[in-house]
Amino acid sequence: MAEKPHLNLVFIGHVDHGKSTLVGRTLFETGAIKEHVINEYKKKAEEKGKGTFAFAWEMDQLEEERERGLTIDVMHKRFDTDKYYFTIIDAPGHRDFVKNMITGTSQADAAVLVVAAPEGPMAQTREHTFLARTLGVDQLIVAINKMDATQPEFSEDRFNQVKDEMTKLLKSVGYRDEQFKVVPISDLHGHNITRSSDDISWWDGKTFLQYINDLTAPEKPINKPLRLPLQDVYSITGIGTVPVGRVETGIMRPGDKIHFMPANVSGEVKSIEQHHEELPKAEPGDNVGFNVRGVGKNDIRRGDVAGPVDDPPSVPETFDARIIVLDHPSVITAGYTPVFHAHTAQVACTFLEIKQKLNPKTGEVVEENPDFIKNGDAAVVTVKPTRNMSLERVEDFPEMGRFAIRDMGQTVAAGQCIDIKEKEM
Repeated sequence: MAEKPHLNLVFIGHVDHGKSTLVGRTLFETGAIKEHVINEYKKKAEEKGKGTFAFAWEMDQLEEERERGLTIDVMHKRFDTDKYYFTIIDAPGHRDFVKNMITGTSQADAAVLVVAAPEGPMAQTREHTFLARTLGVDQLIVAINKMDATQPEFSEDRFNQVKDEMTKLLKSVGYRDEQFKVVPISDLHGHNITRSSDDISWWDGKTFLQYINDLTAPEKPINKPLRLPLQDVYSITGIGTVPVGRVETGIMRPGDKIHFMPANVSGEVKSIEQHHEELPKAEPGDNVGFNVRGVGKNDIRRGDVAGPVDDPPSVPETFDARIIVLDHPSVITAGYTPVFHAHTAQVACTFLEIKQKLNPKTGEVVEENPDFIKNGDAAVVTVKPTRNMSLERVEDFPEMGRFAIRDMGQTVAAGQCIDIKEKEM
């Protein structure tokens, strides 16, 4: 049968708002996890005094995650609806793990933002919303969860309050009405996930899964040159070097000669796999592992990007970027060196100069060569990576030109690369 269109769906939201449980519930309701597996998890979870975590355990496979009740790494799982097949990216909500959340979200075609109804939007809800917007996720489903825990239960008033707060928040970062839907749910008991619920009889909208089915599959940029950022590199006995990553643009086929940057090494693609099945080709959106001949495991690493030999990924000596300062305790001046998270790369970069201050709403220039920028400011800056990294201009490869800037354990700014001065390699 013809393969259904594929969508990458990231689940984001504040820690403890029920994200992993919603992921588990969605996998269960769509038949991707069998009932006996959930019952097994339930039994084990109850033994550890964490009975309500049974669904979350499907995603939280690491023992440490189960002990702490947290999501640490970005897990991938597949589920199907009649229209699409989805890869779920369960992105960590916990502060320490925003790094992984950035790599997860930058691969997503759409996001589910989980907000607990009793608490409403929290600091991290704001951070995640802003990141989703900056990293180019333009379809959102806001799942207002734990409706069974409002006072009174399943309160329509409380839903409307949180919905209003979320709508304001989404619009403040630039989302338009048609880009998001808000839906009331209770993931623990399955209210309004796949079936409408008598407890939420006042709700006349769709179920959570119907909204997911209404998402639009993005146009695949297959006519562009290949760009595939590496998430990991394995060495598998009897096979050889196997890099893993998601195709952002272009097509990769067995037999292709590819070049990795900034590692500056070339090899030949021998075979490609996804979800343990061999593929004749990999297209944008595919999370794949591929065996490459002529490249050793230690020649390449996470953050490197694969492209065609005759059009390799670019490596900037310096680059110009348009950024917006989100959350910095003081001011940013030339000489500041935070960590830039672009696709799967994490590289410290130094601000060489602040060229222009911009109006964050309109993008118009407000001031030339300001001495500093602070929270809420937008600017054009020139930046120099402290070590080689691959980055593209956002107008050539939007997927490869966006980044978040992190420092002191938080996202301080985010932006896009608008011009590159290429490095001689």
